[in-house]
Amino acid sequence: MSAEKTLWILLGIFFLSLAITYASDPDPVQDFCIPNPRFGAIKTAHAMHYILPCKNSTEATTEDFVFSGLRASGTFSDTGLAVVSASPTNFPGLNTLGLSFARADIEVGGINPPHFHPRATELVHVVQGKVYSGFVDSSNRVFARVLEKGEVMVLPKGLVHFMMNVGDEPATLFGYFNSQNPGIQKIPSAVFGSGIDEELLHKAFALSSKQIGTLRKKFDPKTAR
Repeated sequence: MSAEKTLWILLGIFFLSLAITYASDPDPVQDFCIPNPRFGAIKTAHAMHYILPCKNSTEATTEDFVFSGLRASGTFSDTGLAVVSASPTNFPGLNTLGLSFARADIEVGGINPPHFHPRATELVHVVQGKVYSGFVDSSNRVFARVLEKGEVMVLPKGLVHFMMNVGDEPATLFGYFNSQNPGIQKIPSAVFGSGIDEELLHKAFALSSKQIGTLRKKFDPKTAR
């Protein structure tokens, strides 16, 4: 093998490793990093990563590592879903540890509409109720079933998933993410609430202008004004 070809292979391996590294949260370089409220987030050279500057470790307190915000449910949406999230913005001790989590409460018959997290795998733990939960893989195969109290389901990174309360009582779940900033893309809002050209939506979904207008009013706040 020529030296030039070997060099190109090594460069390819290097850039692949670099891409994999930047595709996940970086490893911490200290015990912890409590964000300094006097400074805002700093964007790194890689647009998906933000750094929250640390306070001096001597200024950290026990309360920085305790979060009490999941004791009660959040505000319910029109789909019957209430979510309370915990991330470095409201739970400082999580910063740089590559973790975040959320409490989700779903009313009887309520849903968590199809969505995905571009930067994290999610582990869902049902602590009350019965929830139909699942995800769709890249071949459009559905993996779903009813989860009951105590059961756990893993939802792979970047795949569309969903939940629906199929029990006769409110359901409570906890979701754990392997990123402090998992991101969320809600499918209905992404399609009908983002300003995609109407002609494209008509050709893609065989919807009339009236139907598209109705969906835009529902999922795009700007069109409801």
